[in-house]
Amino acid sequence: MARTDLPYRKGVGVMLFNADGLVFIAKRIDMTSEAWQMPQGGIDAGEEPVTAAFRELKEETNVTSASILAQTSDWLRYDLPDELVPIIWKGQYRGQEQLWFAMKLDGAEDEIEIEGEHAEFSEWKWTPIETLPDLIVPFKRELYETLVKEFKPYANAA
Repeated sequence: MARTDLPYRKGVGVMLFNADGLVFIAKRIDMTSEAWQMPQGGIDAGEEPVTAAFRELKEETNVTSASILAQTSDWLRYDLPDELVPIIWKGQYRGQEQLWFAMKLDGAEDEIEIEGEHAEFSEWKWTPIETLPDLIVPFKRELYETLVKEFKPYANAA
């Protein structure tokens, strides 16, 4: 089956802002490069996107004290590079189609804990929203550029 015949995996992502308007990003454990990303993941069967977003945020960061500022106006897609299609998600998907949520951290920063049972990240930091496209893997860069444009007003509102 050609990669273009494969469906997109439905997912969500979270751009989490702190009180200074900076964005939470974390470095993946399974990457050897300096690839950082925001919390994201798949939507479980029967799960609403907003529920999935809060679940993924909790699973990946331990954060439960957050509130929604906005969501993307539409689903955003990215395609995996050809060499990753057979490896990621067992070759069932060509990439992801995601609904993203801008959220603000309502609790204390010490709520963040990335070393859980199913840890995905080795380290984390806060970064200005404008730096996000330069920190992500190249195949997700266009999606992150769209997110920066759409969520930039919320960096100051957080």
